[in-house]
Amino acid sequence: MTWIISIANEKGGVAKTTTALSLGGALVESGQRVLMVDLDPQSNLSLSLGIEPESKNNSFINLVMENKSLDDVICSTEIENLSILPANKEIGLSERVLPTKSNYAMLLKNLLGNSGENYDFVVLDCPPFLGALTLNALTASDLLIIPTQAEYYSIYALRNMMGLIRQVRKNGNPTLRYRLLITLFDKRNGIHRTLAEHLRKTFTGGVLEAVIEVDTKLRESPIAGVPVNYHAGKSRATIQYRSLAEEIIQYVKG
Repeated sequence: MTWIISIANEKGGVAKTTTALSLGGALVESGQRVLMVDLDPQSNLSLSLGIEPESKNNSFINLVMENKSLDDVICSTEIENLSILPANKEIGLSERVLPTKSNYAMLLKNLLGNSGENYDFVVLDCPPFLGALTLNALTASDLLIIPTQAEYYSIYALRNMMGLIRQVRKNGNPTLRYRLLITLFDKRNGIHRTLAEHLRKTFTGGVLEAVIEVDTKLRESPIAGVPVNYHAGKSRATIQYRSLAEEIIQYVKG
């Protein structure tokens, strides 16, 4: 069975794309076959894997508009068993084009259903807004990971994410599950420690055990064009994303 995981948060700057990239790399390292899907018009995930958005006519919206198959547009990467459906400038049209399609929230789910069995995990990097692309991603997903800083604005933004989860469960994906991932954590910061504890008490069982701390190696890995575990294998970030990948694998098995 292929597990589809969305990485999403309306709040920007919470290490969303970093988490998609690093989790994908850690899953591959653990022996999984992974497809990354870049749904963010900023195309940062594609850039992080060395793909220039302007050089490709391959994205989710191209699949929808040009009736291509998923296998036609998937790109390989330098890393064995890690592939990507990249983003490009056309994906910015999605918020206007998708709602004109019949049953549009199901488009990505249907497309992935045709080729998803070639992969153990599909990781979707969502845009930092709650529109048609994110709705498609959550409708297609088995699990939503919400990267969240232990800071007031980030926690406040969770209200809208919870609202979207309820909407998706009601209208198209009743089995969608979610987990919060604490990111950019500074254990020396008393506010971070207090708010992290608050999250665990508020979302009982809904916060992943893995915590991602601040690490400059996470800023370097996109420049290197690979996930952090292939750039700095002994770094703190690598160890923490390996722990996250193992937690996800055990969650899937359980």
